Parts: sequence; structure tokens; C-alpha cells
Amino acid sequence: MPLSPPAERHLTHLRDIVLRGYERADGLFDIEAHIRDTKTLGLHLPDRGGWIEPGEPLHDMWLRVTIDEDMTIRGCEAVTEQGPFSICQDGARHFDRLVGLSIQPGFLREANARVGGIDGCTHLRELLQQIGTTAYQTLWPVRMRRAEARRHRLAEQGLSREAIARDANPELLNTCYAYADTRETVKRRWPHLYRGPGETDRGNC
Repeated sequence: MPLSPPAERHLTHLRDIVLRGYERADGLFDIEAHIRDTKTLGLHLPDRGGWIEPGEPLHDMWLRVTIDEDMTIRGCEAVTEQGPFSICQDGARHFDRLVGLSIQPGFLREANARVGGIDGCTHLRELLQQIGTTAYQTLWPVRMRRAEARRHRLAEQGLSREAIARDANPELLNTCYAYADTRETVKRRWPHLYRGPGETDRGNC
């Protein structure tokens, strides 16, 4: 269902953000983000020759984060092609400080400690949230392969299907509305973790 009809209005600002996840031939993964801001009216910008025309980028920036299967950052590169000030290009040069961080709970806090405030660029930092979620989506097939291999090993050890199901510890549990342990989604996918209406005491079963 789409949004409700808007009030009468006119467009003034466009922000386009594109993210792509790549599996590399060397076993690593590239998460690449591009942010582009444009206006429908021209702007007076002394550092850009005095004026930029409608549709000419106010911000045009790229960020590439290279990660391994454990979501650890192995490389990071940022480029500012366009910004409102000439010095904006320098705001991208510190993003290699993110190398070594892991994309996990607390990632944004740690990243801001390294490239926050005057050590980085606000708009490039804004991409880190999307970089993180795109990384999870990119590595999802890899994690599924890992989980399947683990289930296969446990089955070879003679564990029952119920025991193998209980061994699962889904990372998505309680991370959003649909994956709350009280929702039908969890009841269907991981019944042993369900805590919603109709739950019964499973004891040691």
C-alpha cells in the first residue's frame, strides 16, 4: 500500500543513495555506497566557481568497505568528487581508520570514534548504517552455507532434528518487529525460541 496522497508541494531537494554488495574472486566482499545530493534551484557556492546549476551535484561521494566472512573490515576507501567546499575532499582521507573494526553491535559507535566530528565527513558517515545492513544482506548466502554445513556435521554426529534446531542461534532474533520472539515469523521458523501467545512449557524436549 503506498503512502497517503501528499499536500500540494514542489520538489526542492533530491538525495540518491545506492548500495551494492559484491563477492570478490579472492574470497572477500566489497560493500560500495554512493550518495548524491542535487537541488532543483541553483546555488551560490564560491568554492565551486560561484554558482552551481539545478541538477548539478552538491554532494557526490563514494565509500567502499571490504570485509571478510566474519564481517571484519579489511579495507576502506572514500572519495568525495563534489562537495560544497574545496576542503570537503579532505574529509574522506581518514576513513581507512575503520580497518580492523567488525560490523556487529556497537559498530557505528566505534566508527564514529575514529571518523566522527572534525575527523570525517557527515555524509560519508551517514552511509555507514546502510553499509552495515547491506553487508549482512551480501553475506547472507555465505552464512546460510555455514549454517547448513553445521547442521550436516551435527546430523553426522547423530543429533536429532529437534536437537539441531535447538542448536540454532539466529542472529535476527529480536532485531526487528517481524523477528520478535513473540511474532508468528519466529513461531514458524524457530518454534523452540517462540515466546508469544500459545507458547507452552517445552521443558527439556
